[in-house]
Order: sequence, then structure tokens, then C-alpha cells
Amino acid sequence: MTSLLVIIVLVLLAVALWQLTKIFDLTQVGASSDDSQVASDNDNNVQGYIMFGFLAFIYIFTIYGLVKWGNLALHTPASEHGLLVDNLMNITWVLIFTVQVITQGLLYWFSFKYKGNKDKKALFFADSNKLEAIWSIIPSVVLAILILYGLYAWNNIMFVDKDEDVVEIELYAQQFKWTARYAGQDNVLGKANVRLIEGINTLGVDMSDPNAQDDIVVTELHIPKGKKVHFKMRSQDVLHSAYFPHFRAQMNCVPGMVTEFAFIPTYTTAEYRELPFMIEKVAHINKLRNEKSAELIAKGGTALDPYTFDYLLLCNKICGASHYNMQMKVVVDSPEDYKKWLSEKTTLAQDIKAAAAAEKPAEGAEPTTDTTTKVKDTVKAVIDTVKAAVAKVAVK
Repeated sequence: MTSLLVIIVLVLLAVALWQLTKIFDLTQVGASSDDSQVASDNDNNVQGYIMFGFLAFIYIFTIYGLVKWGNLALHTPASEHGLLVDNLMNITWVLIFTVQVITQGLLYWFSFKYKGNKDKKALFFADSNKLEAIWSIIPSVVLAILILYGLYAWNNIMFVDKDEDVVEIELYAQQFKWTARYAGQDNVLGKANVRLIEGINTLGVDMSDPNAQDDIVVTELHIPKGKKVHFKMRSQDVLHSAYFPHFRAQMNCVPGMVTEFAFIPTYTTAEYRELPFMIEKVAHINKLRNEKSAELIAKGGTALDPYTFDYLLLCNKICGASHYNMQMKVVVDSPEDYKKWLSEKTTLAQDIKAAAAAEKPAEGAEPTTDTTTKVKDTVKAVIDTVKAAVAKVAVK
């Protein structure tokens, strides 16, 4: 509501200024004025200085942005390929910034230096092969180098040798949550199909597949440090995107197909929390949360919980109204802790059997008192309904 009022006020202010300019024009009736619509030397000088002012604004705002928000960029990558991605990104930023400084400087300097002047005549020439070659060849070479380097980085990241020892994990995306499935002892994921979703088998795993018998389904992702993790990704409903910001990894999850990505974690969660920049960042966040908590308590609210860093799996596609809820905690363990954590989990096959046993009453067992009471209440309700209907008919 406040935003709407602000917009209305701004519109009315613009209309008022427009009307004032019309009134001013009316007051100048009879005065000498230039209605030729041709810019004078004074107009051109003003426009030239405005160009320089806008150039200064661009540079000042760029420097301000780097100083003000530069610390918000992701810091140390937590995967082996992360350094490669960061190097490619930094090279791209440096090139973009350099080209921006040169081209914008030349653009506005030329606009000022060669502004209109009645004593000067513009030089016209149809073409210049030299200039065409310069601004065609240089960008082409630079872009070719960037693309080749990007392909090299992409191939190194995406390559997974068939004989390589990897951890096989499936990431299952659906509105609005993530679920992970581990391949178990055989390190082979069982087949799955959305048409097989039933009961607690929310991923549609084909339980007739021998490879599915040791699969493990969890809602918190654990991965081992120093070992390549091969993710296979599916989506149940719409397009999602599995995004691991600290691992510099992202891949779309497309309904009807399986996508994949692999990386090697280099820091456990505990190790990453102890990095100097992260300690400083967490302290800063908690300082802000404490200030906010004081305000909330003063208003009778509840204080915010202290912030603790955790790796997260996010969805990087706007997949619906509750998109912001679609995140999963990621824990990087030492290899020993990872094996221990995984050994404590039950398989999906065991979970399905346990659920079936819980639903099926023991053979020969007498109905419980609660069950008998419910049956009696149901029969009584039916009898009462019939009696009421008969009584209405009799009255009529």
C-alpha cells in the first residue's frame, strides 16, 4: 500500500511540474525567443558537459559499488574445480571492466570534443577498412580465447571416468523440497519412474530392480571430503536448478530426463566454519541479528536464533510460490564420519517393509477396544440416520 501511495505521489508531482512548465511558457508571450528547434553553440556546450558529468557518475558509482558490496561476493570455493571457475569469472570481470572504462571514456570524450559548433564542419567518409578490422578482429580473438578456456574448464569439471571411484547420489527435485537417494553398498542407483510413486516411495524407485534394494533415501545431504561425488538429478514437476554456491556447481533438473554433475569437496563443514573470513562474516551477521532481536523483544516479539554457517543446496529457478523454501542442508564430513553416518541409515526397502507391517494387523489378533468402539459408533450413527429419515416420511 505504501509503495502504491509513493507511485501516485510521484506521478502527481510529474504532472504538476509539467503544468508549471506550460504556465512558464505562457508568461513568455511577447518576449523574444528562439523557436527554430536547432541547437545553438551554448546548447551543445551544455550537452557536452552533461556527457562528462554522466561519465563521472558511471565511474564513481562503479567504484562505490565495489567498495560497498564487494565483500558480499562468495569467498573461498569448497570444491577442487571451484578455483578454475573463480579464475574464469575473474578474468571475465577484468576484461569487461577494462573494456567498459576504455569504451565509455572514449564515447563521452568524443561527445564533448566534437560537440556541435557553427564554425566547424563534420568530416564524412563512407567506410574505413582499418577501423572495421580493429573492432572486429580484437573482440573476436578475445571472445575465442574466453570460449576455449571456458570449454576447457567445463570439460574438466564434467568429465567422470567410468572406472573412477565415485559416490553415486541422486538429487530429486519437487515443489518445494529436495530429497537425496544414495546408491548403497553396490554404488549403483536403482531404476526409478514417477509412475511408481506410492506411499513412502516418494521417488518412484523401482523396487523390483536388484540395484534398488540397498538404496537409501534422506532429506539431509552428507558427502565425504576429498572424494568425487557424482550427482544424478531428476525433477518430478517443473524445471528446477540444483545450485551449490560454495562448491561452484549448478545444474538444471528437467522433468522427464536425468542430468548430472560431479565435484570433489575440499573442506568439511567444520573446517569451512573456521576459515578467518567465515568467522568474521558469521560474527557480523550475528551482530545484525542481535540488534534486530533487541527491536523484536522491545515490541513483545521473539528473539532471532544465532546464525551458524552451513553449506546449502538451493533451487536457482523460480519454480513457484514457495520457491524460497526449496533448500537442503549439505554436510561435508570426513571420510570416516561419512561412512559412520551412512551405516546408520536404513534402506528404502526396509522402510517400505516396516511401513507395510505397521499397516497390516497381526493375524488372529482381536480387535482393540478403540476399534470396537469406532465400529459401534459408526453402526449407531447409521441406525439413527435411518430412523430420522423414516420419521420424516411418516410425518409427511
